[in-house]
Amino acid sequence: MSNWYVQTGKDSDVVISSRVRLARNIKGIPFITKCNQENLEKVIDIMNNVVNSLGYGLKLFKMDKIDNITKLSLVEKHLISPEFISKNDNTITQNLKAILLNDDENICIMINEEDHLRIQVFGAGLDLENLKNLIVEIDEKIDEACHYACNEKYGYLTACPTNVGTGMRASVMVHLPALTMTGNINKVLQIVNNFGMNIRGLYGEGSQSVGNIYQISNNQSLGLTEDEIIKNLNIITSKIIEQERLARKNLTKEPLELEDRICRSYGILTNARKLTSEECLKLWSDVKLGMDLGIIDGLTDLKVNKIKIYSQSGNLQKYLGNQLNAYERDIERPKLINKIINEN
Repeated sequence: MSNWYVQTGKDSDVVISSRVRLARNIKGIPFITKCNQENLEKVIDIMNNVVNSLGYGLKLFKMDKIDNITKLSLVEKHLISPEFISKNDNTITQNLKAILLNDDENICIMINEEDHLRIQVFGAGLDLENLKNLIVEIDEKIDEACHYACNEKYGYLTACPTNVGTGMRASVMVHLPALTMTGNINKVLQIVNNFGMNIRGLYGEGSQSVGNIYQISNNQSLGLTEDEIIKNLNIITSKIIEQERLARKNLTKEPLELEDRICRSYGILTNARKLTSEECLKLWSDVKLGMDLGIIDGLTDLKVNKIKIYSQSGNLQKYLGNQLNAYERDIERPKLINKIINEN
């Protein structure tokens, strides 16, 4: 069975993926900013001791034992945050990080990031309700094993005040090419922002949108229940889906212009001899739109999703099994894209 990031799910024409994350800290251990080496080691030891009892096929991997290409590939799959492998941390913190990860890669727990634990579950398409049920199940098992830092009035205690309360951050990754083409993207994103949601780029906070991909998540975890957070994000996402599909319908009123743009992008993607990852993602956006609208024949969701993942720098090198410099990656990228397209 394919991993979630190359699968399709509900409303996958607009919603690429869903994620639910919980920020948790272990009772009796200082927050990360106050942790010494002994504290950080203790957090890893605790999770190493409970991993087998959790189930789900989770295994513990220490980050200092993972090569840089694999780390980058994990960021590109959104399994870990860019900050988690940042060189800005002190040496002690860098060397005392770990993840719990299963073979399907739909569950990833970052250990010693901003909080002791960042529990994450992932799914293709719009799947927030199922992901919430799964993460609550995992969360209860971990709490039973090691007990969280919690306050009766404020809820779960976290390093950043914005995560206090439920500690939940639910998000969807959405592809909005038609809203961009019709000039309505800023208006729609502003409305979303007014409803108490964060709008970010491909890799979360501080990143830009590339390939018309946006990450939308709740910005409040205190004073709301987990069910309310999921319900609110589902409502907002449904409105975004509606607006994007309406914009696509409007684009088809001038079919020649739309088809010309999409076919040009498809032509470059399949015939170029050298492509940067950013250029590839921009072309991919047009091609995915063309596939979703039935303009491009012969492509499948699986192939389009594979192109998105495996054309990125880390995963390209992992796929080929070679360490490549930037120029070599740009040459190999179109070769890999054609290989994926021509797969049976």
